Amino acid sequence: MEIQKSSTMIQSLQIGISIIELIYQKDTPMKFSTIQEETGITKSNLYKYLNTLTQLNMLYREKGTNLYYLGSKLIQYGTAAFGSRDIADAITPYMQELSSLTSCTVSFSLWTNNGPITTKICHSNEPLHIGTQLGGSLPPTSAAGKIFLSFLNPVLTKDWLGDGEAIDNAEWQMIQQSKISFATEPLIPSISSASVPLLDYQNQLLGAVTVVGFNDKMPKEASDPMSKQLLKFHLQASSMFGYRYKQGKIEQY
Repeated sequence: MEIQKSSTMIQSLQIGISIIELIYQKDTPMKFSTIQEETGITKSNLYKYLNTLTQLNMLYREKGTNLYYLGSKLIQYGTAAFGSRDIADAITPYMQELSSLTSCTVSFSLWTNNGPITTKICHSNEPLHIGTQLGGSLPPTSAAGKIFLSFLNPVLTKDWLGDGEAIDNAEWQMIQQSKISFATEPLIPSISSASVPLLDYQNQLLGAVTVVGFNDKMPKEASDPMSKQLLKFHLQASSMFGYRYKQGKIEQY
């Protein structure tokens, strides 16, 4: 484990946080010996670090197995940090950058009891602005609608979807795996959209971010350059809320 030395930083604090980061990144409880092997910290010093972090409830040591878990205090801190942020305000700088890069309208939508609605819109510098209206509702066949159908519990979307079928099982799996959806002319002729989910630390859907533009400009598959920009946004913005990408993971309800 490499710790960057700096006269403006406290090295012991860096080491303590790096131990927490290690367990977080491994995504599994760890034994003393494994932590020692991964970090290279001497056993005597590691014992002091782990004992301190455990006493502060930053880590939890399970009796019997002696495995170290992330502690309850981290959950409290994370919950407080998450609860104090307005989602749309937090991701606005990313939306503005995405709009500038794509020269398209970028919108953010949230789920309500009546289906998803648009709560934030960032227009590009192009003279013609296209896209949904602020407060406008979105149909299941839109790119954002497909995101909500793919990442929300079907119990929540049943009434909104009605008797129709906006996506089949193959498209549902594709959206789950690739984290991006596409829709051609869902609302207005000649207009298409592509959308990605905003996910939190529990892989729960917070909302959908959508790029809207003319058909000939919009991506049709995940390998397109604009799709890659959207997916980069998805990772950057979701990481603000604790999301960690796991390749090939499909959520089941």
